[in-house]
Amino acid sequence: MSAVSFHTRAMKANLLGAIAVLIGAFALSACAERVIPPSAPATTPPPRAEPRPVPTATAWADLPATPGDWRWSMQGGESVAQFAGNRLVMRCEPGTHAIHIERSEPGGIPVAATPLIIRTQTMTRSLSAVPQAGVLVATLGARDPLLDAMAFSRGRFAVEASGLAQLRVPSWTEVSRVIEDCR
Repeated sequence: MSAVSFHTRAMKANLLGAIAVLIGAFALSACAERVIPPSAPATTPPPRAEPRPVPTATAWADLPATPGDWRWSMQGGESVAQFAGNRLVMRCEPGTHAIHIERSEPGGIPVAATPLIIRTQTMTRSLSAVPQAGVLVATLGARDPLLDAMAFSRGRFAVEASGLAQLRVPSWTEVSRVIEDCR
């Protein structure tokens, strides 16, 4: 036998031995006990309370409308729309083309000037309102864009004053009638 062939056979034997050792190691590792780290104890999360919607400046449109109806009439030459037993009144003063927005409550109104906030789908504005004869009165020119926003406010608009309940008022035709009569 030549030296080269002996050397080749020895290499093959070493290679086969190495492969056998590897296969044995894999076989032993498959039989070895696997260590799995302990899991965290199972805990039940506390029951979650149902969230309550909090009325915000943007959520007013999602709340139900204030109960009540609009009534339109002519009173002393003025076009007047009254909502929910006069809790909100829109009155046109034809000589000056001014629209007075009057807010009242059975329990009374603030005794000092108070901002009257009007919220529509497209516009929000704070108006200066002054107490007059038991109502808060804010005045707008008949062409003020806020009036159009009130008339076309996707079904309703909101009227707020400090210390008084928020009114969410339907935009019915009586609102538009007073505005148009004043223009």
